[in-house]
Amino acid sequence: MSSKKAMRQAQKQAFAKHRSNITNSRFNSRKKNLIDKKIKNKSKG
Repeated sequence: MSSKKAMRQAQKQAFAKHRSNITNSRFNSRKKNLIDKKIKNKSKG
């Protein structure tokens, strides 16, 4: 495999990992916020 091709493939992998990290962290933080809100509502009531 040529170095140019290897570099291109590495960049694609890095970008895909970066995008999946963004979506996962966004989803996980939303999930945490929902759980926190449920706990706060229970403690009030």
